[in-house]
Amino acid sequence: MLKGNMAAGISVKLGLLNSKTWNVYRGVCRELPPDRVWRRAASDTAADSPANEKFCLELVRSRDYDGFVSSLLLSEEARRSALALRAFNVELAQAAFLCLFINKVKDSVSQKTIGLMRMQFWRAAIEDIYRDDPPNQPVSIELWREKDLDDRAYRNLQELETYSENTQSSLIYLLLECLGLKDVHADHAASHIGKAQGIVTCLRATPYHSSRRKVYLPMDICMLHGASQEDFIRGSREQNVRDVVYDIASQAHVHLQHARSFSHSVPAAATPAFLQTVVLEDYLQRVRRADFDVFNPSLQNRNPLLAFQLYLRSWKKTY
Repeated sequence: MLKGNMAAGISVKLGLLNSKTWNVYRGVCRELPPDRVWRRAASDTAADSPANEKFCLELVRSRDYDGFVSSLLLSEEARRSALALRAFNVELAQAAFLCLFINKVKDSVSQKTIGLMRMQFWRAAIEDIYRDDPPNQPVSIELWREKDLDDRAYRNLQELETYSENTQSSLIYLLLECLGLKDVHADHAASHIGKAQGIVTCLRATPYHSSRRKVYLPMDICMLHGASQEDFIRGSREQNVRDVVYDIASQAHVHLQHARSFSHSVPAAATPAFLQTVVLEDYLQRVRRADFDVFNPSLQNRNPLLAFQLYLRSWKKTY
């Protein structure tokens, strides 16, 4: 389960689909009809290969299982684009992870080479997209690389929310465009769902990060409850650590409630893009049952009923 959450955990901290790269993808989605998204005109035959679609599917299934299950419930026309987006997010996560890794392991030449090759590959890919409409600004991939490969905790909860808006919400906006939807109420709901997802992912990744002596939880909340980074690094289950988790989880719950307050105004066709709320709600309920002990082993177990719950919510067309 930890392996499947790693890409998601890294993506929140590293801003892999941030507002800059999102504008690039958004432009591509607007120019091409749903069944043409992510194809290049000069290589239609290669792009149509089932092997490409299968590669994306398997990559997302192994690295972002929650996103994989949610994508399966999209329409056939939107599913391929959604899986391509999530696969790209995973690829960037792996590249960014290697870049962070080589900063710590200076003597690993092969890892450094692989990391740099991945970064160069995706930088070139985004430059190719920009050539369709060259912008008057630096390449977006360089912007997120300079800005987001910042190995520190969030200063406050607002910073985490802003980061989540620029990463997780951006992916949901793209899913809405894959579904052919442009609706202000759906966008508002997507904004809150993305913020909730970023907050939850930060919590879910805490045991993983702590085991590597990294803590990204908002510093203001940690200071409020007198919880140090060392408390998290050693996996403390004391009340002050639980209080930090409670405050952060509560904010995620607030965003979910705000998103659902738009449900009567959001088109039913948008609900497939919001199925991730089932995953978020599931984690928040489980961490509550664990008395907000983020290190409780039960939180690392996958809910065997999750796929059924996603299908049921999809069938009801609710989020």
